[in-house]
Amino acid sequence: MSHLFESECERWKVEHERIPPKTPNMHAYIESYHRLLEDKCLSMYEFESYTEAYRAVEEFVRRYNTRRLHSSLHYLSPVEFYRRHLETGLQPRRPVKV
Repeated sequence: MSHLFESECERWKVEHERIPPKTPNMHAYIESYHRLLEDKCLSMYEFESYTEAYRAVEEFVRRYNTRRLHSSLHYLSPVEFYRRHLETGLQPRRPVKV
């Protein structure tokens, strides 16, 4: 299956970055996002068509990027954080080093 995926990426001129096996922490933010997408969107439905799935993911992404409260944005939605950033210079929180 991975060979088919790789050949399709080449065919469509899509650059796909791979990380070494067993190192999900190398891309912790996207791993976290994918987990949220799975838990809060994909696993909640039994899609009957690609179009139906696409619409659900599109709505999830819209909500995530505009209305969802983000801890790194002082528990504000991205839209509200951006407004406050423009007004006051508010900056995102820095990640806590573990």
